[in-house]
Amino acid sequence: MQYHAEALAAHHVDVDVVACAGSALHAELRDHPRITCHLLPPARERAWPRALLLPAAAARAVVQALRLVWVFMVVLRKPDVILVQSPPAIPTLLVTVAAARLRGARLVIDWHNLAWAVLALGVGARHPIVGLARWYERALGRRADAHLAVSDALREALAQRWGLAPVTVLRDRPAARFAPLAPEARESWRRRLADTLGLDDRRPAIVVSPTSWTRDEDFDVLLEAVRRCEALVAGRPFPDVLVLLTGRGARRAGFEAAAAALPGRRIPDLGLCLHRSASGLDLPMKIADMQGAGLPVCALDYGPCLDEMLRHDDTGLRFADAGALARQWVDLLARFPATPWLDRLRANVLKAREVTWRAGWDAEAREVLLAHA
Repeated sequence: MQYHAEALAAHHVDVDVVACAGSALHAELRDHPRITCHLLPPARERAWPRALLLPAAAARAVVQALRLVWVFMVVLRKPDVILVQSPPAIPTLLVTVAAARLRGARLVIDWHNLAWAVLALGVGARHPIVGLARWYERALGRRADAHLAVSDALREALAQRWGLAPVTVLRDRPAARFAPLAPEARESWRRRLADTLGLDDRRPAIVVSPTSWTRDEDFDVLLEAVRRCEALVAGRPFPDVLVLLTGRGARRAGFEAAAAALPGRRIPDLGLCLHRSASGLDLPMKIADMQGAGLPVCALDYGPCLDEMLRHDDTGLRFADAGALARQWVDLLARFPATPWLDRLRANVLKAREVTWRAGWDAEAREVLLAHA
């Protein structure tokens, strides 16, 4: 959504951003004279027991709805277009549909997944609230004036199953800021990382996985893959491998406790995506970002939709389970620092990263958002 705001402002549009506070804003947003940010208090990150998940979510939704109503109806200047990302859908879709009608604005929904499918991860697909959430999302989606979808598969589902129209695909692509480091900067970064972690003169292979620690990321696969990798390389030379997981979230503490119980044996750079799509229709932005930085990605295979972003054995690798991921690590890194297979994947990634997020936005979303400007 920050990219949307930056792109709109670059086309001389005044933009009000309404969002929960949390991560630092991009400097381009914070300092742009056409962009005004209205930050709501961040939601408290807490791993609720399943029995309390729905009551806690309902209370949070009511509080957030009241705050959003105040901002949309009192604080904001009259908008021409309201752009809302979904998920989350509750209460944002209801509030933005009402605000668009009351203030005479067009409503565009930027679909990154289906909120009811994400909810099902927490309470179970057969829970009655999931059916209610599906009805809510579909009914309010039909009241929007236009739609953006992150994949062809999601566009088709919205158009054919829910009857939403028009739906335009706006693909996730890396922003221009995601680019490979020059060799000197790369080596400097490695040295600083080694000093920070006390690695002395060792040069490990690095696996990096950006994450928000949500329920649609399968960290058990990573833990089991490390165990299997240990078994596969037992008794033979194998490089140290350093796995870096970034981000904050309620599930991080539990993962750190489980990781501490691993054997701790010592794990060119490689990206890792543990995203398991709740709907099978969305695409993880983290893959686009890592590809923008020149990283081939090992990605958890959750269905045909992933073909739209990552071609197996061309711009990355896909794995179905922990055993497959462990075998990929061994095959990719066994001769480290010589990594011919990884080098070929990286070369293909660099060839495929020609279109940036802004260029894609100009081609796919500009007309949707500025149709009546």
